[in-house]
Amino acid sequence: MAHLCLSDVSVHFGGLQALTEVSFDLRPGEILSLIGPNGAGKTTVFNVITGVYKISGGQVTYDGAPLSGLRPHHILARGIARTFQNIRLFTAMTALENVMVARHCRTRASVLGAVLRTPTQRREERAVRERALEALAFVGLDSHADTVAKNMPYGLQRRLEIARALGSDPKTLLLDEPAAGLNPSESRELMETIARIAATGKNVLLVEHDMSVVMNVSHRLVVLDHGVCICQGSPDEVRANPQVIEAYLGSEADG
Repeated sequence: MAHLCLSDVSVHFGGLQALTEVSFDLRPGEILSLIGPNGAGKTTVFNVITGVYKISGGQVTYDGAPLSGLRPHHILARGIARTFQNIRLFTAMTALENVMVARHCRTRASVLGAVLRTPTQRREERAVRERALEALAFVGLDSHADTVAKNMPYGLQRRLEIARALGSDPKTLLLDEPAAGLNPSESRELMETIARIAATGKNVLLVEHDMSVVMNVSHRLVVLDHGVCICQGSPDEVRANPQVIEAYLGSEADG
């Protein structure tokens, strides 16, 4: 079971301090949400975990081993997958092909084997296809397997991003604003999907501005403000915290 831990993580870009000594852990089977105003550092945390940004101080560990210094594809191979705030699908490929691409990080066939179409390579390709179809079915897209991604409605593209991340067989899933642009019905379906992902034993780190999604699906919340962690706790504890009300929930209500 996967355990992700950030200990006193700081990130600065020149004179800009993006994160200051941020610490939290993501426990096996848990749904943990990062919330905070725009610019609070939430996506920076994602980029630190996935190897896009280097940390200036502190440590990130996964199952007790450091992640710092690993390339993004090595971190994916360790079992951490993510989606993005802006949809980044292969738009000219079908839904099935999008998920199969993600699955190839688990394959062993060589380039020569792929060129020669060896029996081992063909078996592996069939297995990739089967697992990709399972991921599509998990998010309710099995009937859209042969649909080209750019021809899918926006809400289904959001689901396809999650299926593609699941296609890499992660132990930990990072979801960056998956409810952005969704209508209330689609948001409810998203919450059900996230809960089912956690029920399989995977843990989920969620960044989301839709507070109805956050409060209804999360086990715990971490609140960031200007790169500093100001509160951690259950949804009820965070909802009642004066600093959170002032820094985030209150500003949303005032707006």
